[in-house]
Amino acid sequence: MASNRPAPEAPFVPAQRDAEPFGPGPEGEGPWEEWNPTEESVAPVRGRHRVVKQRGGLARSSTVLGVGVIAAVGAGGIASANTGKSPVSISVPDLPSVSVPHLSSVEHLFGADSTGSAEEHRATDTALTGIGQTTEDGTDTGAGEALRNRIMAQAEQQQGQADSKATAAMVAAAQQQSDAAAAKAEKEAADKAAAAKQQAEADAKKAAEAKRLAELAKQYTLPVVSYTITGTFGQPGAMWSSGYHTGLDFAAPTGTLIKAVHGGTITQAGWAGAYGYRTVLTLDDGTELWFCHQSSINVSAGQKVTTGEVIGRVGATGNVTGPHLHLEVHPGGQATGVDPAPWLRDKGLNP
Repeated sequence: MASNRPAPEAPFVPAQRDAEPFGPGPEGEGPWEEWNPTEESVAPVRGRHRVVKQRGGLARSSTVLGVGVIAAVGAGGIASANTGKSPVSISVPDLPSVSVPHLSSVEHLFGADSTGSAEEHRATDTALTGIGQTTEDGTDTGAGEALRNRIMAQAEQQQGQADSKATAAMVAAAQQQSDAAAAKAEKEAADKAAAAKQQAEADAKKAAEAKRLAELAKQYTLPVVSYTITGTFGQPGAMWSSGYHTGLDFAAPTGTLIKAVHGGTITQAGWAGAYGYRTVLTLDDGTELWFCHQSSINVSAGQKVTTGEVIGRVGATGNVTGPHLHLEVHPGGQATGVDPAPWLRDKGLNP
């Protein structure tokens, strides 16, 4: 079934009408006007948040005054601003090197009705401590740079003191080591000098003794020239009546010449029992030399003899087991004799 499409509606066009004046309505009071309030037409608002007169575009309120006061306070001092209340003292500890800006930058905040004039506030500024440090070229370093410089200076000073102490300790240790080394070297030198002196003295003594023995050797001689030592002093045995050997035996063929050991006097010459034929030579110091078991005697009692003079011959008379010369030494003529070997060595002779 066919239907007819609806007819298109005409577009909406707002009706053209004259602009109505802005106003309160058809009461006939006329249109409204724009209201621009002025200082004379508006009554001041009373209360805590009272707005004061403006100067320079900033409200001179307590907050602004506080900002001015804080800006005026430097490293230390007291600044006060009269805001209608009692002055308040503000104390700030003295901080190192704080640069305070001049109050001229904030003097427009203070009006003529404030406590004190701008000149007075500038005078207050001069009373504050300006502790910014000035470098050699005349520029202000500022608080942070000044503090850094002071810290660096203190650090350098402390480092210098530490370096000085370390250097002093090193110098003291080196000096101590040097003193110890010097003392050690001195002691070693002294020891060497003492040892050298002792060695020199010993050498001198030895040389003197050798010289003395050489001189004595010219005065003393061994009783026989060719011999063999067959018995020494102190040997134990039953064949000796004393129980030990009392002399030094020079074994040599029968008839070997026997010489005077040193110059002296013959005090005995003859038979002596177990000693066989014996000759006693008494030296000038009283020492007696006994020459025993001789086969023959060439001197007589009371005779003076010299060193090396023949006084008899080797034999085997008396209590013997073979031909030999039995020599005894009796210092001071005492009955008990001593070992002839060291006595002969003391005279420069080596049996």
